[in-house]
Amino acid sequence: MTMPAFEDRPPDGLRVTPYDERHLATYVRLLDADADGADWREAVSIIFGLDPSQEPERAKAVHDSHLARARWMTTVGYRYLLEPRLQ
Repeated sequence: MTMPAFEDRPPDGLRVTPYDERHLATYVRLLDADADGADWREAVSIIFGLDPSQEPERAKAVHDSHLARARWMTTVGYRYLLEPRLQ
């Protein structure tokens, strides 16, 4: 699976962004890993290809911020995916 390019922190706006749309699969993978009780270091290594032993602060920030955005998508953001788009 090819990982789309990612930022260290996803957008934190109140609407779904193109970044969010590109990373829906990433968000699902993070939510699944969290639900399975996976260690965050293993998740960030597999999902983002980061080595938490080399960049512990960055890896933790990437993991935590994307997981928070994934959770936002499940409680609020998904509604915007259902809205009709203007052509």
